[in-house]
Parts: sequence; structure tokens; C-alpha cells
Amino acid sequence: MSAGTFGNPDIVEVDTDILIIGGGMAACGAAFEVRRWAGDDVKITLVDKASMERSGAVAQGLSAINTYLGDNSPEDYCRMVSADLMGITRDDLVFDVGRHVDDTVHLFEEWGLPIWKDKETEGVPLSEGGKPVRSGRWQIMINGESYKPIVAEAAKNALGMENIYERVFIVKLLLDENEDNRIAGAVGFSLREHKLYIFRANAILNVCGGAVNVFRPRSLGEGMGRAWYPVWNAGSTYAMAAEAGAELTMMENRFVPARFKDGYGPVGAWFLLFKSKATNGFGENYMAKNADMLKDFAPYDTAATVPTCLRNHAMLKELKEGRGPIMMDTPTAMANLAETMTPEEVKHLEAEAWEDFLDMCVGQAGVWAGMNVRPEETPSELMPTEPYLLGSHSGCCGIWVSGPEDVNSPDEWRWGYNRMTTVKGLFTAGDGVGASGHKFSSGSHTEGRIAGKSMVRFVRDHGGFTPALKRDISEIAEDIYKPVRNYFAHKDKTTAEDVNPHYITPKMFQMRLQKYMDEYVAGIATYYNTNAKLLEIGLHHLEMLKEDSANLRAKDQHELLRAWENYHRLRTAEAHLRHILFREETRYPGFFYRADFPELDDENWKVFVNSRMDPDTGEWTMMKKTHVDLVEKHYGNAH
Repeated sequence: MSAGTFGNPDIVEVDTDILIIGGGMAACGAAFEVRRWAGDDVKITLVDKASMERSGAVAQGLSAINTYLGDNSPEDYCRMVSADLMGITRDDLVFDVGRHVDDTVHLFEEWGLPIWKDKETEGVPLSEGGKPVRSGRWQIMINGESYKPIVAEAAKNALGMENIYERVFIVKLLLDENEDNRIAGAVGFSLREHKLYIFRANAILNVCGGAVNVFRPRSLGEGMGRAWYPVWNAGSTYAMAAEAGAELTMMENRFVPARFKDGYGPVGAWFLLFKSKATNGFGENYMAKNADMLKDFAPYDTAATVPTCLRNHAMLKELKEGRGPIMMDTPTAMANLAETMTPEEVKHLEAEAWEDFLDMCVGQAGVWAGMNVRPEETPSELMPTEPYLLGSHSGCCGIWVSGPEDVNSPDEWRWGYNRMTTVKGLFTAGDGVGASGHKFSSGSHTEGRIAGKSMVRFVRDHGGFTPALKRDISEIAEDIYKPVRNYFAHKDKTTAEDVNPHYITPKMFQMRLQKYMDEYVAGIATYYNTNAKLLEIGLHHLEMLKEDSANLRAKDQHELLRAWENYHRLRTAEAHLRHILFREETRYPGFFYRADFPELDDENWKVFVNSRMDPDTGEWTMMKKTHVDLVEKHYGNAH
């Protein structure tokens, strides 16, 4: 393939009213809801870099829906989310998801998702009084291998495939030339054809998931692709929003899940459904043993379970002091359950133990099979993973958005349309919305629906808007295909094309990024510790890497995708670092530690940390935003 063939793509221009960027749960929720409210005169377009059927965090499937309120109130949900995220969340956003999420789950069941019911109401839909099998206060069990295809089918039927562009990767959001701080479009390229797509839109939903592989993973060599969150989540949501000038919030937060070692298999069903316990290497219950230590970090509800980060905090103490490994005592849990079961029921339980992974993390089942592990006979190691950046799970980083108008929230929480960012016409949901969390699959779909309905209202109110892109299309195309130019201009200047002083491969670029973040920004190499000096050195390295991003190379479409994904990771990493440097306290022990500010500091830092990058100059502004509890919390010690 020549530079001319690859580097000069056909340019396809698409004009639409509403553009949805992404194909995960939030995107599917938005697609479904937008079509319900929009008339035939509103054009809706969705663009996804993958295939919607297996796109996003639910791609492999799930064994549980983690957000279903049932008999719980939205206020209880707000308390739980705030408690797990150490007291700093937007109650308006969380409440808004909580009051609508059960309706979303009822839709899933209507569309064909099998949801477990208790024996008394087996076969009765949830919407008609069916009682789900709960694995926890908020979780219900499902047969979810086909969860995402079921949800995607509803979205596809709503929009029509003629309005959906799959295998097209969006690289940049485009601002309007005539109106300041106004979104006007987006640009990306096809992963299957030599085409560059320019989308012009009145309103855009940016829902491309969280960020994975920003930090060096524990898995190396052949296992490099093994991670807890989907490896295709490249921080595009945060990077594109930041470059468009949208305000970010709580980007210092990250999630470090404790998972089955090497396979990254989920532990929720084992803790909640199978009632398994975790111990240190000497069989001790390290949570009970370290209970007093956690009292130093206790801004959480007395009725709540210990926050996720503090469970990690206790685990890390055991590992650092030489009492590892941490073991999931699956044999005792299975034996205890078997005491009240028939042999047939025990066999069924063992099958469920395997299905938990086959529904959502096939790699873990492969690790167990390859290591001759039988969960009823053999305990398995747990290990905290490398950090992930997200806003829909036990994390709350993301974009600062306007909330609902009817919950008596502060004025600076509701300046515009629900789920609109600080850039006019740009919306987000799911992992994109910061200062909330614990949405999971059902909540992300719900938030997509909320955003979708708001976007229809926005487009109706701004029907006279005609997008005018701020930059020339040929200039934009040249920027996006620069890695291609770099490759063809210099590939013959060395005998090994991957080693070249004129360009850097996306793989090597990612390794450099991961090394810097791991060693300077509280990765696994330092047991999640950092300080101001380390962060300043890390920022210097990221600035140099940013310069080198102009020298990324791409020899084919796949590598062009990797080049821009890693650029998005770099931008996300920079925001994360700057926020950690700005927040001078340790708010999330177990997720990361500021060793130079090891305590909680509610007096100065029980606030939202926000940032904005000027889209013209690249300069960052850091700021605090006041935190307010809209739902009464009961803070204290939960022990």
C-alpha cells in the first residue's frame, strides 16, 4: 500500500441533528430514548469504532445487574454511592439515575434478558411483581452472556442501521466557528475503508467509555491484553472533551479493583452470592484484623459496607508487611453452602461458579482450567490490579455536567440541559459523567436515556443552528493522517522498520506512557504511592511524550487506530496527574496515596476538584467546586 492510497482518503461528510459517539450501554440507552421523543424531522446518527453488538464494557456479558433498587429508595442509593466514594459525589446526578434505573431493567427483561427469580415468582416479570434473586442489596443475578446483543438490538431497531456507522473511530470533537464554546461536529476515520468521516451536528453525545492501559498492567508479554476493564476503552471520552474545552471533575479518582490474580476475574458473585471470605496468606481475616486502621478514613455511612478503597487499604497493608498472598477461600464457602443442599444442588452450584466467569470473563475460566484449579477444592489468589479511570463503576472521574432541574440543587450544578457539559451542545453519560458512580450497566443505559431526552429538547430549542466547523477540513484530514505520512516518509531509512529515529510506534509510545504513570503517578510499582516531587517529574515526562506524539507512525488502519487511542490515553493521563497534584490529601487510600499528604482533610478538600484545558492554548486551569449533601448522610465509623 502506498502513502497516496492510504494517506489520501475519501472524505465523507454527514450532516445530522443528534450525533451519538460510542456503542456501549450509555450510547444504546440514548439511541433508544432519542427515537422515542424525536419526531421524523430530527435526524439521529450513531458512530461506533466497534460493532454495537459487542461494544463497550458489557461486550463479553455479565452475570449480574449491579444497580437495581427494588425496595430501596433513590435516597438510599445516594447514601451508598457517597459512602463508597468517600463522601464526595453529586447527589442530584445519582438520585436522577436511581429514580429511573428500575424502569430500564424492566425494559431489558421485556427485550429478552433472562433475570433470575425466586421460586415463588418464577416466570413473573419484574414489572408485574416478580422478585429477583439478589446477590446483594443492589445486585440481581442474570444469565447475561447475550446481555449486550439484546440491548444493542433495541438501539439498532430504534435508529435503523442506515443511521449507524460501525468501525469508524472518532478522533476529535470540532467547535463552531461562529459561536464561542459551541460544539459543531466530530471527525474520525473508517477502520475498514479508506474514508475520513466529518460529522456536523446540533448536539453530540460523547460516550466512549473510560480509560484502560493508561498504567502499566500486571499482565506482561502474551498477557498484555488481559485487563479488568475492556482494553479498547482508551480515555477518548475524557480526552476529546478536554480538548474541546469541557470542564472535567474528580479526574484524580481512579478504581483499583481487587480481582482473581492473572485472569482478572470478578469477585462480586463470590463475595455476595457464594458468601466466600478473603484471608491473608496465614488464613487470617484481614478486614477484621485491620478494622481500627480504617477508622482514620471514615467519612461514610454507618449503615454501609466498608468503602471499596478501604478494603484495598487493608489488603495492601497485609501485602506490604509480608502476609500475602490474599486468598479467596472458595472451598470453605462451597462447603458451607453444600451443608444445606442436595448433591444435585451442589453440582448446580459448582456449575454456577464456572458460569460466573463464562458469562463475563472467559479468560479467568481459562486460567483456572489451565492451572487445574477446582474452586470447590482450591483457594485462589486475589490481587489489586493496575488503576483504571472511569465514572460508572466504583469510580467517579469524568466530565462536569448540568444536572436535573427539580431536585433543589445548587445553581452551579444546573446551568443548562440535563447531562450537558460546559460546552454548549455537548452531552455525556455513563463513564463520561463525573462526580457520581455506581451506575454499572443498567445505570449507564439509564443515564444515556436521560441525556438522549435532554438532547431532543436541546435540538428543538436550537432548531435554527447551522454548524460551521472552526477548522478547514483538509487541515483536519492532514492532522489525522500525519502518523501515516510519518511512516511512509521514513520507513526505508532503517533496516528494521520498527526501529527508526524519525518515528515512534504506537506500542512503544504506550509502553513509555505506562512506565511514567506506573512509577510517578501511583501505579503498582510504588504500591499506589506518589508525592508532589514524583508527580512533577511525571508531568515533565508526559510533556515530552506529548511532543513526541507528533512523531507517531501508522503503517495501516489498525495502527492508525492505536496511534490515536494512545494519544487519547496520554491526554487522559495528563488530566489524572494534574488532579492528583492539585488535591493535597489522601482521599482514596487503597486506590492511591499522596505520601506527602497522608491524611483526609475534610476542612480543605471535601470539595470537587475541576479542571479546564483551554482549547486554543492548551493551558490548564485547576479549581475547587463546593460540595453539598442534598440527601442527609450519616457519617461515622462503620465498625
